Amino acid sequence: MPTIIAPSILAADFANLQKDIQLINDSDAQWVHFDVMDGVFVPNISFGFPLLQAVKRNTSKFIDVHLMIVNPEKYINEFVAKGADGISVHYEGNLHIHSVLQQIKNSGAQAGLALNPHTPVSVVKEILHLVDTLLIMSVNPGFGGQKFIPETVSKVSEAKKLIQEANTSTLIQVDGGVNIENCIALKHAGADVLVAGSAVFKAANPKGYIADLLNA
Repeated sequence: MPTIIAPSILAADFANLQKDIQLINDSDAQWVHFDVMDGVFVPNISFGFPLLQAVKRNTSKFIDVHLMIVNPEKYINEFVAKGADGISVHYEGNLHIHSVLQQIKNSGAQAGLALNPHTPVSVVKEILHLVDTLLIMSVNPGFGGQKFIPETVSKVSEAKKLIQEANTSTLIQVDGGVNIENCIALKHAGADVLVAGSAVFKAANPKGYIADLLNA
């Protein structure tokens, strides 16, 4: 399958958000990545339901919501109601991750499981059948514009092997510091979805940059 590019609106210009959403609409990107941070699970606060509704009104692309929050199970149904097509929750800090993933699937959204850089991919082995998207963080979550952690490439390879052994259709997503310099290695390792924020929105030609990521 072709690589999926998911521009992260965390790096967009919020004074001209509709313009940046239209940029994504006019590009070859297939998804919009929407980061939600609560200032507790990660040391930053981003945005929530009102902005998600605004994004939903302005795009027909798949909206990929990444929850970096405590107690995500309290909010899943509301995020789906406001426009989420897929929701990723973190393995870390969720004592009942099996039931949270099942809740996402029952809501009608695709279920994603996110892993921080220090978390081994082996933890997903028993729940991989519930995971539509395995989100491998290639920076520590909380802030955009961080440098890519090179060891992520081997982690993607390991995840790909686990998925093949389990015979699931799980997609591998990489988020954090993704750019044209590392995207080829990530694709070769088995990445299916590339999240790019700063690299896209700070590019001289964002639509061209998205096309380059897709076709590299």
